[in-house]
Amino acid sequence: MRAGRITVSTRKFEVVEIPIPQPNAGEVLIKVMAAGVCLSDVHFLDGILSPGSLESDVVTLGHEVAGVIEELGVEVSGFTIGDHVVVIAGIRDSAGRLSTQGFDYDGGFADYIICKLENLVRIPNKIAFEQACIIPDAVSTPWAAITQTAQMQSSETAIVFGVGGLGFHAIQLLKILGCQVIAIDPSEFARQRAMKFGADFVLDSSDSNLVADIRSLTHGKGVNAAFDFAGVASVRKQALSMLAEGGRLIIVGIANEPIVIPNDMAFAYRRTKILGHYGSEKRHTEEIIQMVDSGVLDLSSSISKVLPLDQAAQAMDQLREKIGNPIRIILKP
Repeated sequence: MRAGRITVSTRKFEVVEIPIPQPNAGEVLIKVMAAGVCLSDVHFLDGILSPGSLESDVVTLGHEVAGVIEELGVEVSGFTIGDHVVVIAGIRDSAGRLSTQGFDYDGGFADYIICKLENLVRIPNKIAFEQACIIPDAVSTPWAAITQTAQMQSSETAIVFGVGGLGFHAIQLLKILGCQVIAIDPSEFARQRAMKFGADFVLDSSDSNLVADIRSLTHGKGVNAAFDFAGVASVRKQALSMLAEGGRLIIVGIANEPIVIPNDMAFAYRRTKILGHYGSEKRHTEEIIQMVDSGVLDLSSSISKVLPLDQAAQAMDQLREKIGNPIRIILKP
């Protein structure tokens, strides 16, 4: 089979032929029908991100996967050959340590993938694979950040920094929850997209009066939460100045840089919080699938382009350079 693999020590990526893996007990073999290309894949390729527990120097990329069960290992129940499924992107061990598919173990830029039974979620056949594959990260990660980490409530106000793959979905999910949303992005195209899909206000991140604008929009109070999906260090310093009393800054985007609190007195006096967020749990993926199945959430506009697996390198280049301002590029083996 074909697999898009990275040699971690050299950061070399190529699509190569490798044997089809065989499922062990409690595992299934999935024929990959669609795999989402995430900016994290690009960061991994560029050396910004590193695996935490990789057993080999070579790994197949791809942590957003949807497909069809091809073969069942022994001791597998509850699923049958032909079921449509998505794969949970991460595994936590008994100590709470997280391993991520496509970084710490082989992912879905391939014709086939092995998955443990507990990391499978069945999807209705009516949900397109191209849309389903992005749910375990691009959609469930912002949903988990919103509901679990930030604990957003209806009528609260939130800022979304960065209207890319995750921020785009955060806007829609915050509106479903009943929140007021301010989207901030340097791209005019991204700001227009944010307004089209529900943002109440959009602002240019290069505006020198940004903090004052936020205070004006919130009648001097500031926002209840600011979500950094951009992964930009300067964004965090700005965001802390925009928070209301008791407000929280949720860091989702990766900058791999120190977090700086501009003024510790203001930080303490206003009881603000900085919270890190990574990934999602299985239940978040299940909740998003229910939203899509019921028509509450439409992901058809999330798919910017579909490319064959052999063009995985080009897909990551296009995402890195923001060619066409993509939300999600999908690979179809």
